[in-house]
Order: sequence, then structure tokens, then C-alpha cells
Amino acid sequence: MEIAKKFLAVVSKTERAITLMAFAVMTLIIIADVFSRKLTGVGIAGAPRIGVFAMIATAFVSFGLASDARRHLRPKFADNWLPDHWDTAITRIQELLTAAFCLAFAIVGVGVVMETYELGEATRMLRIPVWPMQALIPLVFFVAAIRHSIFGLIPELRPQLEDAASLDSVPADLQAEIKGTGGKL
Repeated sequence: MEIAKKFLAVVSKTERAITLMAFAVMTLIIIADVFSRKLTGVGIAGAPRIGVFAMIATAFVSFGLASDARRHLRPKFADNWLPDHWDTAITRIQELLTAAFCLAFAIVGVGVVMETYELGEATRMLRIPVWPMQALIPLVFFVAAIRHSIFGLIPELRPQLEDAASLDSVPADLQAEIKGTGGKL
């Protein structure tokens, strides 16, 4: 159980770092492009495409962050349809079905990436291969499959569902880091 717990912690920190970097790239490249257009009348070549790639990376990796915190969208209307003593079994089934769903998407994603690689598809403006960016798709879903498998097999590691009104904009484990830097990141 400790190995699974450490794995989940490392994956979560990695996803946060990647999301933060991708969001920063997206923001900075678009701001730089706008300033370049205003000052020189010419934008930065490929900036919109780089911004889109960074946005895609942010969105896909954020999927894992939402699952990690159980903050993803889900239908709550059926939460009380079944007896409470079934909760443990239902939780396991739910997580294992989610893991299977994610694994299926990862397998399909590998096929898409392999096809794109074999065709040698590249972006028009930047002339760089598309497949490395597409590789995020199966990677994110494969990691989600592992995460949800762990949640299904070891339900104690599944994050607690919080009431939306009590959610803090900064996760508790990062609050200590922020306080250590005087509130500045």
C-alpha cells in the first residue's frame, strides 16, 4: 500500500508541474505574440500553434488532476439510490470500470499516435511532428487507468469527496509550500 501511495503522490506532483509549465507557456507565448503584433505589426511565427499545443497539454494533464482530487464532473443525482452497505463494493466496481474505460482509451490513443507517426504528419507552420503531442493522450489515459485501478483495489487511497462549498483554491498539501515561501510561488 505504501508503494501505491508514493506512486500516486509522485504522479500528482508531476501532473501539477506539467500543467503549470504548459499553462505558463500558453500564457507567455500568446502575450508575447500580442505584444509583438502591437509593437511591430508582425506576430511571432507559430505562436498560436504553440499556444494551442500548450492548451491541449494543460487540458489533458488536468484530467488526471481532477481524478486525483475527485473534482471531476460526475452525476451526483444517483448517489443515494442504493443502500449504504453497498458503498464499498460499488466504489470498487466504479473505480475498476473507470480504469477499464481509461485503459481502452489509452489503447485507442496508442493506435492514433502510431498511425500519425507512420504517416509522418507534421504541423504546417512549425513543421514539427504531431505525434509527440498526441502521445499525451494514451499516456494520460494509461496513468488514469493505473490511478483508478489503485483506487479500486485499495479504496483507502481514494481521495475523500469534499463538499464544493468547502473546497480551497489551493490544495492542502501545497498550502504548506506556499507558506514556506511567504505566500509567493
